[in-house]
Amino acid sequence: MITFLIFTAACLGIVFYFFGKKQALKIKSSTGSLHSLPKYYGYYASLWFLLPSILIIICYLLFAESFITNNLINSLPIEVQSLPDNELVLILNDIKNLAVGNILNSESFLSINEAAQFYNNQYVVLNQVVFYSSLILGLFTFLYAFRSITANFRARNKIENIIYVFLFSSASVAIFATAGILLSVLFEAIRFFEIINFSDFLFGLTWSPQIAIREGQVGSSGLFGAVPLFLGTILISLIALILAVPIGLMTAIYLSEYAHPKIRSITKPMLEILSGIPTVVYGFFAAVTLAPFIRETGDLLGLNIASESALGVGLVMGIMIIPLVSSLSDDVISAVPQAMREGSYGLGATKSETIKKVILPAALPGIVGGILLAASRAIGETMIVVMAAGLSARLSFNPIDAVTTVTVQIVTLLTGDQEFDSPKTLAAFALGLTLFIFTLFLNFIALRVVRKYREQYE
Repeated sequence: MITFLIFTAACLGIVFYFFGKKQALKIKSSTGSLHSLPKYYGYYASLWFLLPSILIIICYLLFAESFITNNLINSLPIEVQSLPDNELVLILNDIKNLAVGNILNSESFLSINEAAQFYNNQYVVLNQVVFYSSLILGLFTFLYAFRSITANFRARNKIENIIYVFLFSSASVAIFATAGILLSVLFEAIRFFEIINFSDFLFGLTWSPQIAIREGQVGSSGLFGAVPLFLGTILISLIALILAVPIGLMTAIYLSEYAHPKIRSITKPMLEILSGIPTVVYGFFAAVTLAPFIRETGDLLGLNIASESALGVGLVMGIMIIPLVSSLSDDVISAVPQAMREGSYGLGATKSETIKKVILPAALPGIVGGILLAASRAIGETMIVVMAAGLSARLSFNPIDAVTTVTVQIVTLLTGDQEFDSPKTLAAFALGLTLFIFTLFLNFIALRVVRKYREQYE
């Protein structure tokens, strides 16, 4: 029903746009003057019709499920309502599964069929109320907007104000979403640090998050020293940057300074294709192809290279971030004023000397910013390292050893049924907070460097 409402509202919004525009043209033909272009009056009428539908749909998506669930609980027998929360949740899940046609594991109580029918009926009634109320309110608001159309009505200013409110709301949503994510991680991390000492976590050399659930259990030391995770993350990221930075930078120099426009028009989109490949594909490539190749090559050379070595993961991650480095570097190199190149040529410098002595120093702040952004991308990568990196935390900086990363451990700790009061689970939030702060710091430095470059050349 909501999908049909969106489709109907969109179609009527287009129709009412033409009504508003036609009314504006009619006024212009009779008075000879009109404050704004006719299309703005059409936009004004259409937006006033769509506004109630948008607000009602947002409220529906936010509150419909909780409203119907509360009504469902109130309709259940008293003995069911008085059950503990965990048992009541299971019964509600059974009712909802039955309502949508899924198979029940067991029958919770005798009137479950009636409860499922009640649940469906509630949704049907609510959908009808939302549909008709949206259209009726939309018609009233459209009539108000339609009657407001006069020769002196400032439709363009109204539309610009609406666009401003929309943009401000979008920015606010992004800010509040970021703040919500940060606070949710922060609160759980604080709970973890109430149990585990902060210095033990940040400077400890042993990572063994298994907590003993019975006396004498083997292999459950409960040590949360995150240094091996940090070293593994840094090692893999360094390998990726060692591969990506030279290749990406040289590619950018070639495309911006040497390549023919036709070659550039073909090569750059082909390079950007790497950015569109899902990271899970890179993970498969690392685990199935590159890692066995590196291990077999090591055997031929007499080296014992682990299947989950940092070298294989880092190389694949480097391939993934090459387009990021090359694209950002190409943009900043191309942004260097042509007058600087011509001045260098006029003084007798060759093309290579101009690139080394003039262009690269001028573009260096932007290039450094791009490299820092690529570094933060590599540090925060999840899928590749989860599929190809090791699971055991080793205090090693040897690229041929199996190492683990922060993201791998986060996924491992939060996989399956977990007890959120356990330090083992809460450790994932502490790792997530640390990773968030570090990547935020790198992005902050990158943006400051890029901003310095823009202030100088734009």
